[in-house]
Amino acid sequence: MTLSITVVGGGLAGLTAAIACAEGGARVTLHEAHHTLGGRARSTTGPYVANDGTHVFYSDGERYRWLDRRGLTRPSAGIPLRKLATARFRHRGALTGRPPRALVRGIMGRGRTAPVEQDFGTWATREFGEEAMRAVSGLMGVVTYEADPGRLSAAFVWERLRRVTAPRYPAVRYVIGGWGALVDRMAARARELGVRVETGARVDRLPEGPVIVATSLDAARGLLGDDGLRWESGRAALLDLGLRAEGRDPFLVSDLDEGGFAEQYSAPDPSLAPAGHRLFQLQMPARREEPGRDTLARLEALADLGLPGWRERVTWRRDAIAHHRTGALDLPGRTWRDRPAVDRGEGVWLAGDMVAAPGLLGEVSIASALTAAHAFLGRRSTVRAA
Repeated sequence: MTLSITVVGGGLAGLTAAIACAEGGARVTLHEAHHTLGGRARSTTGPYVANDGTHVFYSDGERYRWLDRRGLTRPSAGIPLRKLATARFRHRGALTGRPPRALVRGIMGRGRTAPVEQDFGTWATREFGEEAMRAVSGLMGVVTYEADPGRLSAAFVWERLRRVTAPRYPAVRYVIGGWGALVDRMAARARELGVRVETGARVDRLPEGPVIVATSLDAARGLLGDDGLRWESGRAALLDLGLRAEGRDPFLVSDLDEGGFAEQYSAPDPSLAPAGHRLFQLQMPARREEPGRDTLARLEALADLGLPGWRERVTWRRDAIAHHRTGALDLPGRTWRDRPAVDRGEGVWLAGDMVAAPGLLGEVSIASALTAAHAFLGRRSTVRAA
């Protein structure tokens, strides 16, 4: 007998779940409300190919390896070593080409273990001093999409800092052609395995039979009729810039004062911009109750500082506010295990970047999707057969 399952949502989590279930021998139907697949893993079409946010993979994680074993992340590129020399840090209102001592002091303490129950601000101030705590918090703005990482669980922030500052050649990988290229390969793999992919197919009621809901937590809350499906997420302004290449633009600017970030995505992957042009993607976490236009203004001020003359060089621009779509944030006393459970009971599973699965940002989507798929495939004797 062939098992059948429905996957609702065609983003990174939904495609992962569909592939894993189909590889396990199941008959899979995937519904995506939009006319294109990808969710937050979409990229724009040319001439500038920008991801929906400052996306990268970390190749030292099992979730990346799951994709890579299937050839889904290739070709990809790492950070060119020569570009690292052009990195800049905003600290105390000025740009510097070297990490400030306060930041180094915090990173050098990576051997410590941070507590789950205490906030990062209190713990890091005690361990390294307030200046180092603030510098580390600024660095983590791009990872958490949070303007005040000091209020989060110390373990949550510290584990991510240790991951992204591991003392080895950077594990960061950029999918050539943008994450949209990854989505295309995942969709092709799913179809090769026999997955029935239906786009423009909004699902308003929970389908009968086994189902993996791989939507945003907000959408899942309505679909499952469960008001408890909530978890804190970040809010940030996003700004994508296509610029004429002039002078020596930095590879990245890390805003240690306000948590902002700018990165030249066309440096590791020149195909993302036309010849003689550069693609930058910028991000600034929003403060509590701050209007989006004010966050965007602060992000433009970071661009003024780090990308001199950018306003006169712009040939393409896109900006947006990301809200409740930036991944889970764990407050003091909470860990990923406390987030909404993947297994909802009665043959329903939940996947996405805000549910109870480990990982960094998009890795949570992959981990939760694989957990859901493996749980479904493990119920062969009890799941309804087609």
